[in-house]
Amino acid sequence: MASDPHLTGEPSRKRAMVTRIVEARLDANPQAQRIPVPGAAIWHCPDFLSAQECTALIRQIDEDPFPSKLYEPDQDPEFRTSATCDLKADAVLPIDDRLSNLLGIPYEYGEGLQGQRYSPGQQFRAHCDYFREGQAHWDAIRAQGGHRTFTAMVYLNEVESGGATFFPLAGIRITPRPGLLIVWNNMVADGRFNYRTLHEGERVTAGTKYVVTKWYREDPWNRAWIAPV
Repeated sequence: MASDPHLTGEPSRKRAMVTRIVEARLDANPQAQRIPVPGAAIWHCPDFLSAQECTALIRQIDEDPFPSKLYEPDQDPEFRTSATCDLKADAVLPIDDRLSNLLGIPYEYGEGLQGQRYSPGQQFRAHCDYFREGQAHWDAIRAQGGHRTFTAMVYLNEVESGGATFFPLAGIRITPRPGLLIVWNNMVADGRFNYRTLHEGERVTAGTKYVVTKWYREDPWNRAWIAPV
């Protein structure tokens, strides 16, 4: 059988188990609706956050933003131009707990919840959330918790123009709506990583876009070791 060029890494029994458990849990939950796209597992959950929660998170993001960073520096200065905020763990613990319960992934496997703000002209070009082994930073990432398995992202507001999340290989573009959660599996059933999860935060052309993002690791996340994301 020909190999699939969209899959990377080696099969992993541990990651395959995570895929099986989380996908079954999401599919059984009427709040989470699987989006019928080819080659990728993506769900959306409308009204995951209330209007009050969205407003409070936007306020937190505006209080302490810094330029968003990359694990792998890119030569393109326009690759990621948003602002990021490391949200205070005690302030977002109820949301963290709800995300963990929705996916069925223990809290200790999740990175700290982050907020991102995109002003007019800002974007995050197409990328995948899993890591590339063999890079200079891989040993540190592995010690921190290893690969990212699932991604959960919640939009906090409507954007006047632009700012959609585009999965070009899955053929879907998601428009920001307040409280809307999207979740995707960065893997396939055998635990290899799925390049079809390539996605981008399209350029905001008017207004401001706010989101919060949660990445889950294959091993417990080492909160004592902090790196750019």
